[in-house]
Amino acid sequence: MLKIKHARTADCVVAGFRWHKTTEEGGPEAIGSLLLGLYDDAGVLHHVGITSSFTMAVRRDLAHELAPLRTNALREHPWRHWAEQAGEGATAQRVPGATSRWNAGKDLAWQPLRPERVCEVKYDHLQGDRFRHATTFVRWRPDKPPEACRYDQLEVVAPYALKRIFGT
Repeated sequence: MLKIKHARTADCVVAGFRWHKTTEEGGPEAIGSLLLGLYDDAGVLHHVGITSSFTMAVRRDLAHELAPLRTNALREHPWRHWAEQAGEGATAQRVPGATSRWNAGKDLAWQPLRPERVCEVKYDHLQGDRFRHATTFVRWRPDKPPEACRYDQLEVVAPYALKRIFGT
């Protein structure tokens, strides 16, 4: 038996990040994960998952590379209200900074970035309107505007009728 995964990629807006665990010296110096977003038909940027597949050297480089996007990032950020009410009550959308459903003690604090960068990521599949697992970073997409990162680029997989295949 062979398990062959279907390779899927998506271009996503990088709208924030989480710091890597702090060093013994104290302060954060490396990025732990990038927060990814996709626009819906109404132009709303949804938080769809993260990518965190970086070496430690790349994590440190990303902290410097993305530093300019932190300037005034929250002023017109599409997720500004989530940052302002971090952890206060439920919303209809899964948001960065909300309590982890798997580990209530996990720090999910996030840093906003101006949503100007686009990256391509590899993903397994969607669960609702989010990536099911963490994605794998493929490359930066300087040729693509953030507004082009939309749900309609994602492959829609037709559901299988398992009862028809396996019987009753």
